[in-house]
Amino acid sequence: MKTSSIFNSVKLKLSEGKQVVGGTIQTPDSKIYLAMANSGFDFIWIEMQHSPMTYQDVAEMIWAGRDTPAIPFIRIPDATEGDIQKATDIGALGIIIPMVNCVKKVEKAIKFSNYPPLGERSQGGGQYFDLWGKNYRNNANENIIIIAQIESPSGVDIVENLVQIDGLDVIMVASTDLASFSGFKQGDEEYEKLVSKVSIATLSSGLILGGPYAWKNRKGFTFFQAPTAEELLSRGVKNLLLEEIDGFAQTEGSGR
Repeated sequence: MKTSSIFNSVKLKLSEGKQVVGGTIQTPDSKIYLAMANSGFDFIWIEMQHSPMTYQDVAEMIWAGRDTPAIPFIRIPDATEGDIQKATDIGALGIIIPMVNCVKKVEKAIKFSNYPPLGERSQGGGQYFDLWGKNYRNNANENIIIIAQIESPSGVDIVENLVQIDGLDVIMVASTDLASFSGFKQGDEEYEKLVSKVSIATLSSGLILGGPYAWKNRKGFTFFQAPTAEELLSRGVKNLLLEEIDGFAQTEGSGR
């Protein structure tokens, strides 16, 4: 890997064997995005599969956070050329593919995420130049990360085929949906067999293994999705109400 051409800090950390964590955004509020992007997360998981946000909404959030350290990733609604073209044009450096249950879906996502000769991404307008520099076209293929989410037993069944796909970076276990589709709960023997199959195939192939942040201490996992902004807000309020008070009010506008 030529580090001089890599501006995706998530890709750099993963190449060094480090863990990365992304906070989840599913509301089109730039101030919430900025708060999350400046909070210490490595990337922001922008949720477009299960939210009504438009690409215009997301483009504005990414632009607002252009000087923050967190890298924008988008979970696209589906692996279509239109979805991937818009996501990459507005500056996403991570493409998260939901509901992976066939090889072709991942191959399509890789094809449309990469410029020729590696793929078939067309070169149109977009704010990516303003975000990532004038050499973006030459370096984009090295910086885009492709994440395949396995959410069902049918996805687990094809994991040995998925790990052979050139251009795939991360295989991620979607813990809640895997339970929903399999009928087994986390901790059940049959559930853990499914997770183990994904883990063994992914790690033995040299790909990155991902899961929910709650699995941070599971062996081999290095790519994590943290909870949504709404859940983190709820946790923050609960922690605030349990804090020891020193009697001095925070100065408004000073931050924390």
